[in-house]
Amino acid sequence: MNLKEINITDFDNVRIGQVEDKDAGTGITAIIAEKGAPTGLDIRGGGPASRESGLMDPLAAAEVIHAVILGGGSAFGLDAAGGVMKFLSEHKIGFPVGDVVVPLVCQSDIFDLGYKRSDIYPDREMGYMAASTAFETEKGNYKDGNHGCGCGATVGKLLGMERCTKSGVGSYAVQLGDLKVGAIVCTNAVGDIYDYKNGKRIAGVRSEDGKKQNDLSCEELMYAMAENMPATDAPTNTTIGIVLTNAKFNKTQLCKLAGMTHDAYARCIRPVHTSMDGDSIYAMSLGDVSAPLDLVGTLANHVMCEAIKKSVGK
Repeated sequence: MNLKEINITDFDNVRIGQVEDKDAGTGITAIIAEKGAPTGLDIRGGGPASRESGLMDPLAAAEVIHAVILGGGSAFGLDAAGGVMKFLSEHKIGFPVGDVVVPLVCQSDIFDLGYKRSDIYPDREMGYMAASTAFETEKGNYKDGNHGCGCGATVGKLLGMERCTKSGVGSYAVQLGDLKVGAIVCTNAVGDIYDYKNGKRIAGVRSEDGKKQNDLSCEELMYAMAENMPATDAPTNTTIGIVLTNAKFNKTQLCKLAGMTHDAYARCIRPVHTSMDGDSIYAMSLGDVSAPLDLVGTLANHVMCEAIKKSVGK
């Protein structure tokens, strides 16, 4: 069978809505499963900003959730989930509990408060707008680049914001027979970004004049600064992403799938999973295609690598 590239919106049971405030440099990307979808999560970074992560625990009762939000604003931006919940509840998407419908909405945010404005971040109103936008067309309004959660994303920040490179949100998806696997990622790393195919550095810390990549990589800079490198564990970065597949998996399997996909971060981001990053990956099952977990995990690794490249415009 041949591997065919498809669009990230070529999945059933999912809509994607994006809203951003370009002046403030922040936004959100809402991935909504109207019928609910089993979802797993794997967090590898030291400083995640997240909401309802406990629902992803295989021991938790919830078998499906209704939305994952990838957002900006760090912990402040987690308020956006309330707006998504309000919209979904109004449209009877969620679990009926008495006279109310309760949607389950999870969220992970990047730290973008140092990009433009630190006093404006995603809120309930932006969340409501993103959910509404997802339903304005058949599949929503997803775009790669400086949109949604990628509006304030940057990479290569070891020497400060003045030496970083602008990144964004990226996506990539493939089909193998009936199986579909795709990824969306907002790349907001302290480290440099590399092409997983040839090892070439494609984005990251820039030279002092800002005109080219720095002669030393972030890794080499860390070694050179070893004796004088400031000790910090401030989680001011974070790469967040989600894998979508029409393969039928339960929550436990999806947590494993998310974990396998973290290998793509390791192939493309250096350094990665540091105390300064809150790196997180969700994995969502949208269909009932039978496929081996190892196959889907291998494809997930591939599409996440490609999505990271797209997120930095390569």
